[in-house]
Formats: sequence, structure tokens, C-alpha cells
Amino acid sequence: MLDMRLYLVTDRSHLAGRDFLTVLDAALRGGVTMIQLREKEASSREFFDLAIQVRELSHSHGVPLWINDRLDIALAVEADGLHIGQSDLPAAVARRLMPPAMKLGVSAQTVEQAVQAERDGADCLGVGAMFPTGTKSDAKPVSADELRRIKQTVRIPIVAIGGINASNLALPMRCGVDGVAVVSAIMSAPDPEAAARELREKIDAHLGK
Repeated sequence: MLDMRLYLVTDRSHLAGRDFLTVLDAALRGGVTMIQLREKEASSREFFDLAIQVRELSHSHGVPLWINDRLDIALAVEADGLHIGQSDLPAAVARRLMPPAMKLGVSAQTVEQAVQAERDGADCLGVGAMFPTGTKSDAKPVSADELRRIKQTVRIPIVAIGGINASNLALPMRCGVDGVAVVSAIMSAPDPEAAARELREKIDAHLGK
């Protein structure tokens, strides 16, 4: 079972001079249940070296490490999962190349994309953007009604993503999602552990945990 309640997508541009692994460790202590390492600017070698370090840290907390976009890096570091978008390697191709134990997440904005991803072997979906987000300026907005329709149509778990924080997570949670994915709500927080704990408590309250 995937514990997708609090899914942290990393972004080192939010560190404000702080150490990356220290921030991640604090977030994990606060209750993050999944980490997706996203590195758009890093070289392949830098991404690989960083992924090895993050995998060691996340596994020490019993939390899986997912890799964003890069199947080669996911395979090289034996990550727990790979997350891809609509413009990345097709999900069916990625699934064919991945070992059976590695999980596959796919971004979706519509019911049609969600159904296709599930058919192609996705284990979970990331749906958004739910709110305006500075992390992905080109992200298309997804309405609460569309999120609800997606949740009602597919059987695999769904996390909502895009501009989600402690003050607005109630909306996607009421749509029945299995968790929320955040970036700046934790990565930019002065106290990442406290920020993660607040998010986790609110998510668990909605899920009746």
C-alpha cells in the first residue's frame, strides 16, 4: 500500500541558504510519508549523487523515495518509484522498462488522462494544479469538480498538487483524494518540521486517522 498522505516534492531553490538534507530530515520528522526528488537543472551525475543521499535519508525514516521524470536515475539508484508528466516518456513505455516492484506515478489534469494512465500501468496519480503555484508557472488549473470526477473514475490512489498549503488543503481533501503533494509549504517554511506536522495533522483529521 502506498502511504501518500503527505507527499513532498523537493525544490532546492526554496532553501534560502539552508542545507538540503537537513531540511528534508526535518520534514521527515514532521510526518512526510513520501519524497519525490525533482531536479530540473542538475546534471545526470549530480542528480544521481544527490538521489543516493536522499534515498539513504528517506529510507532511514521508513519513507520511500521517488524520482521525478528521470527513469534512468530511478533505475540507477533503485528508487521506490518514478513520477512522470504528460510530456515525459509515455507511461506504458516507462512501465515496461521498470522493475515490477518500482511504482509509477503519472500527472493528470483530466478524466481522460487519468483513465489512460491507469490503463498504462500507473500505480497512482498526481492531479493539479489545484491552486496557482509559483513552482510550475505553466501548470493548468484543475477544478474541484474535475478532481472529484477523476477520483470517482479511477481505482488507483490520487494526490492533489499545486499551490496546496495548510490553509487550503481542505478543498482537495473533501474531493476524496488520498493525500496532498506540496513543495513550498514545507521547503520554504522557516521550520520545515513544524510545517510538515501541521499539514500531516490536518490531512489525518480529514482522513479520520
